[in-house]
Amino acid sequence: MNGRGSSNRLSSTSGFRSRISFLMLSMFSTMAALYVAGRLWLDSENRVYLIQELDRRTGQGRSAISVDDTLKIITCREQQKRLAALQTELGKASQDGFVSKNLLDNSERDSKKKLLAVVGVSTNFGNKKNRDAIRKAWMPTGAALKKLEEEKGIVIRFVIGRSSSRGDSSDRAIDDESRRSNDFIILNDHVESPQEQAKKTKLFFIHAAEHWDAEFYAKVNDNIHVNIDAVGAVLASHLDKPRVYIGCMKSGEVFSQPENKWYEPEWWKFGDGKSYFRHASGEIFAISKALAQFISINRSILRTYAHDDVSAGSWFIGLDVKHVDEGKFCCASWSSGSVCAAA
Repeated sequence: MNGRGSSNRLSSTSGFRSRISFLMLSMFSTMAALYVAGRLWLDSENRVYLIQELDRRTGQGRSAISVDDTLKIITCREQQKRLAALQTELGKASQDGFVSKNLLDNSERDSKKKLLAVVGVSTNFGNKKNRDAIRKAWMPTGAALKKLEEEKGIVIRFVIGRSSSRGDSSDRAIDDESRRSNDFIILNDHVESPQEQAKKTKLFFIHAAEHWDAEFYAKVNDNIHVNIDAVGAVLASHLDKPRVYIGCMKSGEVFSQPENKWYEPEWWKFGDGKSYFRHASGEIFAISKALAQFISINRSILRTYAHDDVSAGSWFIGLDVKHVDEGKFCCASWSSGSVCAAA
């Protein structure tokens, strides 16, 4: 009897232990499953966040592509939108029985002859006599100015900024002169100052490139007289060059003394030799369309120096640009074949 009782007790104890082991194993398994599930959930959340962040930084889920491919895609989409708009307009026009005015305007704009050059004559408030002399000597006025643009593709404008005392008598005098002559580019965001000539030249190229589609953009001082036909002929001879910088190329000493008339505050950048790099004289020089667009696009990071001619040269010195040392743009004397002379 005792043996059978002992055997029953052992069996009960063994079963109890088995149940405990099973419960413990189940509990550990459950905890492990919860832990793994929690880690997987966290990993998935991290993946979602990283994917969203990557999408935000690389372009809404698109894979990384080159700049050229991006521009092609943008151009293609713009063309698709334009085509869809034209199809809509044509459909409406056919229903109404006439051609859309916008389409006519676009057709007329496209049929216009591309300009050869936009010439900016840099002037200031005290130089009205110079402007009048230029109008009498080589710059057409009134209908003749428009005829020059239409027949020879050359636009000429005086370029000036605003007074430091905005709206004063100097500003009003320029506004009056501009209304009478209609031959000004007034740079409203530029304050006239001898120390800011380089910025003024940069703003002229930006303005001209944004308002006229021309092969070349030229800057002239208002104390220079030019043969505008000869200028046009020189520029036309360089139409085969996509990136060209034309002028009377020179160099010169960099002055580090503040009392000197030609003082250069950034003199230390030009090395121990204190000599400027080769650049076109500021009396007259021209740049091709691609370079004017380069200035416009990079306006915020292009450095200006004390002189506008040095500044312009610095913008192109590191580019793949053809520098043309054009003797006809040297204005020291009006010799046979030259295009300019100092007034």
